[in-house]
Amino acid sequence: MIDRNLNPDYLNSFLDYSITILNKSPNSIKEYNYDITNFLKFIKIEFGLTKEIDYTKIFINDLSIDYIKKISLEDIHKYISYMATILRSKPATRARKISTIRIFFKYLSLKANLINVNPAQNLETPKLGKRMPKYLTLDESKKLLESASSDDNRNAKRDYAIITLFLNCGMRLSELVNINIKDITFSEAKLNVIGKGNKERAIYLNTSCINALNDYLTERPKEGIKYDSKDALFLSERRERISNRTVQLIVKKELLRSGLDINKYSVHKLRHTAATLMYQYGNVDIRALQELLGHESISTTEIYTHVDNLQIRNAVESNPLANLKK
Repeated sequence: MIDRNLNPDYLNSFLDYSITILNKSPNSIKEYNYDITNFLKFIKIEFGLTKEIDYTKIFINDLSIDYIKKISLEDIHKYISYMATILRSKPATRARKISTIRIFFKYLSLKANLINVNPAQNLETPKLGKRMPKYLTLDESKKLLESASSDDNRNAKRDYAIITLFLNCGMRLSELVNINIKDITFSEAKLNVIGKGNKERAIYLNTSCINALNDYLTERPKEGIKYDSKDALFLSERRERISNRTVQLIVKKELLRSGLDINKYSVHKLRHTAATLMYQYGNVDIRALQELLGHESISTTEIYTHVDNLQIRNAVESNPLANLKK
């Protein structure tokens, strides 16, 4: 929860604009607030407005718009350098924070008309190196599902349904946590989820998903559910909507029980696994995959269309010249 009393008015106005006009999700708003708050704390230090160096003890609600007007592109570059050298932030993390800063100053200059010059207008995003993405093989995926359905797991039906949805539908963590029972249309084998940017999309459920959900719903608690969680599909043992953290712990626990590397795999890697398996085994068109995953840009989807070493080996060996002898 964001404590707006800790923010200057112009930051709260930016958050309101992001909610109402940009239609950003609650998670995005939290990220925006976190990113801009930390940036402004750096600015207070840089401008000599505080002697405190512990960010948790620095407050920005007294940072007037007059100081924002003094921020230059050089100041922003210093902050990015600080993130890279002191905080050891990865390029992808820096790129996200730079994007937030760029949107923030665009709002202040063009929408709110609070500053005359936009110091982030020419702010560039760091180049991101491409790495071979990690995903579970088909056999590893089966092993993970088998582990989740084990009899010694007291929440076996719930955990199996969660992992089944991840591996079959490729949904995001936040999308799964926010599913309500009414979002599922069993007669059409369809599930509506709210993705990034508050965009709704339909995910079609295969037989495995339908069976797993039906099995879970037979034992989902019907009494003692907290009022604000009555519609939630997945419940915690405290009978409230399951949290992101709890789902992460469930996946971690099942990865360990399956003998899989928890440092290599995570909830997001299950999303990647689903996309990869569909692309490799289902002959799925990349546009269909883009729609299924809820990607705004197809360039994002293209990272899921990588080929593994086995495919490369098969491609070489299928060359008509492969077996040619002297």
